[in-house]
Amino acid sequence: MWFKKKNIETEKPVYPRHIAIIMDGNGRWAKKRGMPRSFGHKAGVAVAEKIIDYAIDIKLQHISLYAFSTENWQRPDEEISTLMTLFDTYAEKVINRYYAEKTERYKSLYIRFLGDTSVLSPSIREKIDTIEVLNRERTPSTIVNIAVNYGGRREIVKAVNDFIARNPGKHITEADIEKYLYFSGQPDPDLIIRTGGEMRLSNFMLWESAYSEYYSCPVYWPDFSPEDLDRAVIDFNKRTRRFGGV
Repeated sequence: MWFKKKNIETEKPVYPRHIAIIMDGNGRWAKKRGMPRSFGHKAGVAVAEKIIDYAIDIKLQHISLYAFSTENWQRPDEEISTLMTLFDTYAEKVINRYYAEKTERYKSLYIRFLGDTSVLSPSIREKIDTIEVLNRERTPSTIVNIAVNYGGRREIVKAVNDFIARNPGKHITEADIEKYLYFSGQPDPDLIIRTGGEMRLSNFMLWESAYSEYYSCPVYWPDFSPEDLDRAVIDFNKRTRRFGGV
């Protein structure tokens, strides 16, 4: 009997509640084209928007994008300046397109900037504050977390210190820490995708990823597509998650 080999393109992914993505490879993608790293970051923003649109289409409940880490400040000043300008422009776009226009497509979208945003420029912080105010009026079906100046270790230290400051002398539990995390109130990521072929956590969601499934994608972020996302989810669907059990 002949068996037809399954084609991954014909399989239908079953999407989990929360997908997180480490968007890696912008600089290498640009270098391969003889362009500066800033060219790759600009292309990466366009892909992030495309993936957010796709998350809306598939009714994904939560998607988290790792945009800028606490360690990324070590990069050249010119590259950091480009990234900050891109964040500022994108935050303004969120306000104008997703909220002020109140289009049918985006009326249930809810965007959050998570991380230590206190060190960002006044312009970016003001836009983030505006978005947070507008979020209060929304009933989200897709929550998008954009991690900016985010570090997993710093997040845990901040959560512990915040708890101690508010509860001096009290014994701390895991549940107490979770209340003070940036991602508090959201389910832990079921699947974490890293593009660019690397196999590192890079200090991303260290607490939340205790039982996440990981998927390394060889594609650089500017070339990442909805089809690549589906391939990762199909691979995830084939795994058995035991959470320490049998």
